[in-house]
Amino acid sequence: MSISDLYSRGKHKQEIGHFASIIKIAKTDGIISEGEQLLLDRAAKKLNINEEEYSVILKSPEKFPVNPPVSYDERIERLYLLTKMIFADEDVAKEEVGILRKIAVALHFSADNAEKVCDEAIHLVLNDNDLDDFTAAIKNVNAE
Repeated sequence: MSISDLYSRGKHKQEIGHFASIIKIAKTDGIISEGEQLLLDRAAKKLNINEEEYSVILKSPEKFPVNPPVSYDERIERLYLLTKMIFADEDVAKEEVGILRKIAVALHFSADNAEKVCDEAIHLVLNDNDLDDFTAAIKNVNAE
């Protein structure tokens, strides 16, 4: 087995963990709205999640660990996508924000700073900031 095989498997585990996190947020209110379903389908495609994996993860997302990427920018991008999922059904639930904070800690944002980082992430997505602006703002908030 080559190193590239190991890397691709490790990368795919990260993608599966991230997709499971997105599903956890989508399922917090017990239903997946049309907007959430669209975002899930796009995320699955972007993360190379096949139909079989999609179905298994959808049934039990809690069985899959977060597996955060090493890159700080990739972790911020994951936070961005997760925050967008909160707004996909146009109804932000308190439980979704709680899950987002837990996942932020799992993405290696400090437990002491996760609330501030998530509050800023929500504010940025609410104001329709793109990924570049989101990344710069989160780096600024997380550096404090």
